[in-house]
Amino acid sequence: MPELPEVEVTRRSIEPKLVGRVIAAVHTGKPSYFFLTPPRELQKRLTGRKVTGLNRHGKYLLAKLDDGSRLLLHLGMTGQLFTQGASSVRLLSATARASLKPQEQPQFTPDKHTHLRLTFADGPPDVIFRDVRKFGKVKLLDKNESDARLDKLGPDALEATADQLFRAITGREIAIKSALMDQGVLAGAGNIYADEALFLAGIQPKKPAGRLKKAQCEALLKALQGVLRRSIETGGSSISDYVTPDGSDGGYQDERRVYARTGAPCYACGTAIKRVVIGQRSAHYCPQCQK
Repeated sequence: MPELPEVEVTRRSIEPKLVGRVIAAVHTGKPSYFFLTPPRELQKRLTGRKVTGLNRHGKYLLAKLDDGSRLLLHLGMTGQLFTQGASSVRLLSATARASLKPQEQPQFTPDKHTHLRLTFADGPPDVIFRDVRKFGKVKLLDKNESDARLDKLGPDALEATADQLFRAITGREIAIKSALMDQGVLAGAGNIYADEALFLAGIQPKKPAGRLKKAQCEALLKALQGVLRRSIETGGSSISDYVTPDGSDGGYQDERRVYARTGAPCYACGTAIKRVVIGQRSAHYCPQCQK
């Protein structure tokens, strides 16, 4: 599932291909739970609008339009937001991947998983939103309109302070791993970066959040923001479906210290990395380095 770094990499890459351009046409798939605003309404209201900005909060993108409305975009678990001409096997269906000949360059063409495609008055490139599982979301917000999904978010994980984190978890008995993934505590962190941050801070993922001292919160937030920034620098983590908007893979998956490394030796002490289930989600940690 794309987390803050993947969404921020997408924002930075897609911004110059979106901002300042006038939408000439809106092509959509059939109505589904992907569309929080019905396709016909999107087609009617977005056509002719100029995109004036692209912001991010946590895992959400918000494209600002010249009439004051905003287009909310959420990648969900398997969403891919990219530009026309992007090339990657991750953008192809399993059938299309299987039919590729050796050394053949994968070429994306809109398929049944392509739910939204924006074309522009100045011509290509189009901006495309593809999502195999349809857990991504698109919603058009009126001027000054908010949304419950945004209202419940805590501070962005890159901008939060240790005081905010400490106050948010004080008195809570849930595991600190679960607290980090609670978007009402910090917006943007998920499974990968919560595991990585807890390792760097030396904190066991099952430790009750409310038992962390303020100094531990400071160390944890510093570690979290450090891994988030490093992942952004490397283009994010391409573990499953995620690709950058030009179709290239991210590189942070090659730097993971604990996430999805069950049984492998800890890079710091050599102890085997363990996996536990916390709140129905996997957590990976070093039993020697994390207490």
